[in-house]
Amino acid sequence: MSVLNVENVTHGYGSRQILENASFRLLKGEHVGLVGANGEGKSTFLNIITGELIPDEGSVSWCKHITTGYLDQSSTLTKGKTIREVLREAFADMYLKEAEMLKMYEQMSDCSNEEMTELLEDASEIQEMLDQSGFYILDSRIEEYANGLGLCDIGLDKDVGELSGGQRTKVLLTKLLLENPIILILDEPTNFLDENHIAWLTKLLQKYENAFILVSHDVAFLNSVVNVVYHVDNATLTRYKGDYDNFIVMSELKKRQLEQAFDKQQKEIAGLEDFIARNKARIATTNMAKSRQKKLDKMDIIELGREKIKPVFSFTNARTPGKVVIDAKNLVLGYDEPLTSPLNLQLERGQKIAVKGVNGLGKSTLLKTLLGIQPPISGTVELDPFVEPGYFEQEKAAGSNTALEEIWREFSSMTNGEVRGALAKCGLTSDHIGSQMKVLSGGENAKVRLCKTMLRSMNLLVLDEPTNHLDVDAKDALKTALQEYRGTLLLVSHEPEFYQDIVSGVWNLEEWTTKIV
Repeated sequence: MSVLNVENVTHGYGSRQILENASFRLLKGEHVGLVGANGEGKSTFLNIITGELIPDEGSVSWCKHITTGYLDQSSTLTKGKTIREVLREAFADMYLKEAEMLKMYEQMSDCSNEEMTELLEDASEIQEMLDQSGFYILDSRIEEYANGLGLCDIGLDKDVGELSGGQRTKVLLTKLLLENPIILILDEPTNFLDENHIAWLTKLLQKYENAFILVSHDVAFLNSVVNVVYHVDNATLTRYKGDYDNFIVMSELKKRQLEQAFDKQQKEIAGLEDFIARNKARIATTNMAKSRQKKLDKMDIIELGREKIKPVFSFTNARTPGKVVIDAKNLVLGYDEPLTSPLNLQLERGQKIAVKGVNGLGKSTLLKTLLGIQPPISGTVELDPFVEPGYFEQEKAAGSNTALEEIWREFSSMTNGEVRGALAKCGLTSDHIGSQMKVLSGGENAKVRLCKTMLRSMNLLVLDEPTNHLDVDAKDALKTALQEYRGTLLLVSHEPEFYQDIVSGVWNLEEWTTKIV
């Protein structure tokens, strides 16, 4: 049974075509992975099927009585509510029913016998519905889900207005999962989750009885939870049965078959054109030439999709610093209260260190404190006098500058051609370069910020979750660049598959934290 049908959808922005004559169907219980390079239109497609965007052409139809839940990259929360209050909103209908039942009990204190009987029946019906729905164990269910995604570490009584962007996303994801919609739509849900929380989410989605559509560039995660893949490429959607690995095999096979058919057709076209050119002027063969021309005119010409620009990242080394790049003594991390016990850390020249630990322990705080951006609670940090750091921040508000202007703002001596060349090297097209940062996809935005990092000479490279939003090709290119980088590296990442072949050591904040993990 099809619960969603998308037929011949076309949509674009100005001269840039995002989707063209794209079709899609979602069957009951299917677990769909929506994949494609950064900027190919995955988030646009999700906005179209959820009604956030009206397509230029085509239709979207859902079957009746469907409930949907959508977590996108720009979901927001209103301050003034605690995390627990927001999570309880997932069961708003049940709380309304309880309030209705309690009001009935109040009315029983002053009513006739007939009214009493009717009120008792209605209240009993609501009570039975609440019992069957597990209403009286909702708090334990909320605690289970909140703990699975790390919200209990933050504290369920904390105001959502005080949360970081990543923490807000986790709250919205938890609320969405508690709602248990018939159709779950998730756009990059693992970006702000650590290994333990991704493992918990993986188990939940594997057992999820309803259908979901998932956008993710985490290959291991996709392989664990999806049974259908839709590939967005060159404005079209193609369906593949199976997991991500099967999609790779089948799409490569399809690509080779298309290339072979294209080559065969091109040879046939060349032969026909040659025959027509040699015979159309001769009276004896002009009819044969016309026949070949008709065949050529009716031919359905095979077109190969445009090749994607694969990014190439590289980081420039500055002069060699001393042996000890960072020396931290009795360092206590935190803002209003300590996050760690006193730390004594040394980062030596040429070391490549990954920082891991569950969210909320202070991984980003550690980076900012070591760089002098954030003051410590106590202790000292000493950087070698010849250290030249390059810092990629996990969260950065996107403004109205174009990608071109964003680079020029910090590197004003560069020419237009040099800036365009640098951005193109990071996998960005002319359309991306002229677009405002706030309208670029998360992956395109990250590539612009990585470009800024690449343009600096540095001997200490500090990266905070650089793979968030990056597509598979970009992650592979970044991994290669970090393996080849000869400077010192400090990297926060929740993807062991990404960093384990890069780093020489791991700092685990779970061993240093003052929190209960």
